Amino acid sequence: MEQAEQKFFDIDPRLEQLGEKAQQECAQAFARVEEIAEYNSRKVLAAFIHHGVSESHFAGTTGYGYDDRGRETLEAVMAEITGSEDALMRHNFVSGTHTLTTALFGVLRPGDVLLSITGLPYDTIQPVIGINGENCGSLKEFGIEYQQVDLLPDGTPDLGAIAQAVRGEKVKVAYIQRSRGYSLRPSINMTVMEQLIQTVRQNNPKAIIMVDNCYGIFTEKVEPTQLGADLIIGSLIKNAGGGIARTGGYIAGRRDLIEQCAYRLTTPGQGKEVGCTLGELRNMFLGLFLAPNVVCCAVKTAIFAAALFGGLGYRVNPPYDERRTDIIQSIELGSERGMVAFCKGVQRGAPVDSFVVPEPWEMPGYESKVIMAAGAFHLGASIELSADGPIREPYAVWMQGGLTYFTGKMGMLLAAQSMLEEGVLSLEN
Repeated sequence: MEQAEQKFFDIDPRLEQLGEKAQQECAQAFARVEEIAEYNSRKVLAAFIHHGVSESHFAGTTGYGYDDRGRETLEAVMAEITGSEDALMRHNFVSGTHTLTTALFGVLRPGDVLLSITGLPYDTIQPVIGINGENCGSLKEFGIEYQQVDLLPDGTPDLGAIAQAVRGEKVKVAYIQRSRGYSLRPSINMTVMEQLIQTVRQNNPKAIIMVDNCYGIFTEKVEPTQLGADLIIGSLIKNAGGGIARTGGYIAGRRDLIEQCAYRLTTPGQGKEVGCTLGELRNMFLGLFLAPNVVCCAVKTAIFAAALFGGLGYRVNPPYDERRTDIIQSIELGSERGMVAFCKGVQRGAPVDSFVVPEPWEMPGYESKVIMAAGAFHLGASIELSADGPIREPYAVWMQGGLTYFTGKMGMLLAAQSMLEEGVLSLEN
């Protein structure tokens, strides 16, 4: 006798039906994402084989970490994958913001100008620049000037204004934030990225083009460095770590600039030659190997979320059928109650800390209270399903991640179910 299937979760049947309809609508978008993931998986596999990755590369070093073969090979693999001359990929980076800070302080000097060409950067970078915060060792306190080119009203880069601004004789770094951060502007896909890079090159050939690549790597077939960017930077508890790396970050790009960044991470004169790896190499290699497939699951989760909540009448950005260049999906929920209910549902679907009830709180580095759902194997890992947002207009949550598509899908259904139970979502016609 065939055993009846268990439900496992108490989801309103109407939501289940809407979920299945949304999934069917996503078929073509899913196929595009899977095709990109297959290409990137082959690229990663080829790099592993080319550099002869072996069991011996997983052994960690201690102390100074001199002659760490695994560390050197991992960085060579990362450089090849990203089409770069060199890479710095270390567990010592505590976050994406730390990795970006290392790169900024590594290449900028007193009197230089840092020019953001994609508007105001993400909240946690602002104290690093010196936009807010005092006596915290910001770039501003070291005599580095900050300028920015605002985005056009539609959220896209202003190429004309960029061409003019980047000509400044002291402009040393043209800074591009690929992902949208806590904004509703479009993320920078590789078509636009190429236009930005060409605009900078034509008007200031000496400028260093630095790209905040957090949330973006492996979402398209090429990376900014393959289009001419000088440096790309990201976190290993986001895309590139594949949900396996326990911490860390990467910087990839021009060899001379990587050396300067390494001097900032360790010490001048030693740079990349030191830095023990302890027991982290196996996780970093494995995470990088799995990353294209895990990113695929995260992007599919975002696409499903856009289809489901867009179908429920909420404004979503981007829509489910739009080309993707990062793993982030924003959903405007209209109220603080809606945001809190959504995040409670996502937390209920987490494999870790599902019993925790998210509440808005004063999160370091943010000007507004933030609500965050993040039940992850690694604290703060954005490649694992999470959702967060500042409690302010337009009351949007930014969700990202999903180690597997099917658990990510369930997280979105539970978010909708929580909103239904809290009375902020109606399924009545």
